[in-house]
Amino acid sequence: MILILAVALQAAAARPADPREARYDRCVALAASDPAAARAEAVRWGAAGGGWFARQCAGLAYAQQGDFAAAAGEFEAAAKAAELAHDKRAANYWAQAGNARLAAGDVPRARVALDTAIVAGTLQGLALGEAQLDHARVLVAAGETEAARRDIDMALATAGDDPLAWLLSATLARRDGDLPRAKKDIGEALKRSADDASVQLEAGNIAALGRDEAGARAAWTEAARLAPNAPAGKNALAALAQFGDAPQRAVPAGR
Repeated sequence: MILILAVALQAAAARPADPREARYDRCVALAASDPAAARAEAVRWGAAGGGWFARQCAGLAYAQQGDFAAAAGEFEAAAKAAELAHDKRAANYWAQAGNARLAAGDVPRARVALDTAIVAGTLQGLALGEAQLDHARVLVAAGETEAARRDIDMALATAGDDPLAWLLSATLARRDGDLPRAKKDIGEALKRSADDASVQLEAGNIAALGRDEAGARAAWTEAARLAPNAPAGKNALAALAQFGDAPQRAVPAGR
């Protein structure tokens, strides 16, 4: 959800002028440092005519606290209010709602929100790339891998600095059996985020697919070191458990 805050802060520089923006910027900053206080401020502001600005700030605060379903509800309310006012920010709010729905595990509603965001045609730059990336995740969950590949490739053009884009691309390539693409893309993810256990886990999976036992061991060991109690670290430890004293072909971790 730090990504949602980053996109929100970046969008502030390009949006049309509105007298509520200064208060909005303060509320967003507060959501990052003290989400409970930001929620209280959003409630006060909403009662005083804060409109979609207040609802979005409440959504950011909920997201920062890990209540993604509540965050999505606030983002959707902000998007609908902005749409009624013909404000272009609506697409950003729908994209944030889709991201929050994904985080909450609600893939069908995430797809609706992200479809709405992208079809609006007003997203640009990083915001567009992140929406395309989330849409790709929805399509993977639905088993629509060819469409997901198209979305990921578009996201790489607009959000190529995001290591998650390269990680998802590499994972999809591995699952499709495209080892050269998988190796290339996990290399890009490692350049950007070698200290991410999920990236190291996937690097091990790709090495295993290529029958590179040493590479798989090294990457999985690093993933387990980086995050021993997180799912990525636990999956890496499980993958390492396949090795005995004698060398053997590595098998990708189950993910």
